Amino acid sequence: MSTMASVQINLPLPILPAGWAADKDFKAVGTLAAATQRNVEPVGPHFLAHARRKRHKRTFSEDDRIQAEKAATKVEEEDDGDISEPEDPVMFQRDAKDWKNQDHYAVLGLTKYRWRATEDQVKRAHRKKVLRHHPDKKAAAGQAQDDNFFKCIQKATEVLLDPIKRRQFDSVDEGADVEPPTKKEAQKGNFYKLWGRVFESEGRFSKLQPVPQLGDEKSSKEHVETFYNFWYNFDSWRSFEYQDEDVPDDTESRDQKRHIEKKNLNARKKKKTEDTARLRKLVDDCLATDERIKKFRQEEHAQRNKKRFEREAEAKRQAEEAQKKKEDEARQQAEKEAAAKSEREAGKKAKEAAKNAAKKNKRVIRSAVKDANYFHAGGDAPASQIDAVLNETDVLITKLDNEELAAVVAKLNGKKDAKDIQQIYTEEVKRLISAGKVKEGELKTLEA
Repeated sequence: MSTMASVQINLPLPILPAGWAADKDFKAVGTLAAATQRNVEPVGPHFLAHARRKRHKRTFSEDDRIQAEKAATKVEEEDDGDISEPEDPVMFQRDAKDWKNQDHYAVLGLTKYRWRATEDQVKRAHRKKVLRHHPDKKAAAGQAQDDNFFKCIQKATEVLLDPIKRRQFDSVDEGADVEPPTKKEAQKGNFYKLWGRVFESEGRFSKLQPVPQLGDEKSSKEHVETFYNFWYNFDSWRSFEYQDEDVPDDTESRDQKRHIEKKNLNARKKKKTEDTARLRKLVDDCLATDERIKKFRQEEHAQRNKKRFEREAEAKRQAEEAQKKKEDEARQQAEKEAAAKSEREAGKKAKEAAKNAAKKNKRVIRSAVKDANYFHAGGDAPASQIDAVLNETDVLITKLDNEELAAVVAKLNGKKDAKDIQQIYTEEVKRLISAGKVKEGELKTLEA
């Protein structure tokens, strides 16, 4: 619903003309309706408040104070539970100006949640604290109007509801840290429980979520290796801006401002390095007392010994079989050598015969182009034609294996006509082109 602003303009009434009289000059423009009697029933919160004050004979201030107390009690009863913690009287003595050193979670009663507290829990805690410690309520109750702790509540809420400021505070929140157990404590059977809490706390700084869990004595080797590899390569978002030295906004010296900013940057880097070293030592200490690592090493040692015994037994068996095989081979060697010798001689003869046959076939192919007058029609072929045909014939020969040479020679057998001979060469070149052994146009003289 929009509200239109009203503007008041003061205008004087017109001056009555001279001689004007009400009894003779006044003229009514309308008449009043007859009166009607109606029953009016008072309703609404304001009437109820009026009736309540009359009934209990209270003043306005007394009734407001009692109603505020009832509302606060109702809210406390509704919120009493997961965000209800006893208040430390020492907190009431805190200086609101020293807000950087205050525990914001403790001020709002969220110490058992800390970085796990949801935005809704922070808002509910703030509402509860405000209803309990608002200066107006104290004034209504006749208490001293000290709003110092109320300012602490407001500052804690401001920080925890701002994602950037809250992350900066969580980065240095020592209240969420868990001290690592001593070697003696870990050996009492509480290793996984105690160290698990430590890594759960440290895991809040991880950029990668979820963070691998420590596990228990039944965890697999792969799980344990994954866990320690994660922590030895831990990627932390932790920063230390919250502990920066404040840079005055009203400083006139730009050099002084840059000096403070540089000092803060160097301090952050130093704290980051120290925190990385701290975390590395923490992981080293856990690894050194992790009984699972010892168990895995013993299993690996036993497995290596088992494999060694198996290798020795296998080597002995193989040696015995090798000796027996050697003796068998010695008996068969003579027979094999004789057979191999005769086979080599037969193969040598066959190879020699195939070589001679290939030479003969190549001569036939070369002679055939000569018989066909080098594919020149009429008269003696020119020298250029002879050279081109002979060169391409040699190339053709290199593209054919012994069987293909024999096949071409078989086709040429008995052929005397130059066209028939040239047709055989042309078909062979086309076959090689189709087979991808010769490029198009590479043997163009033989293709003609």
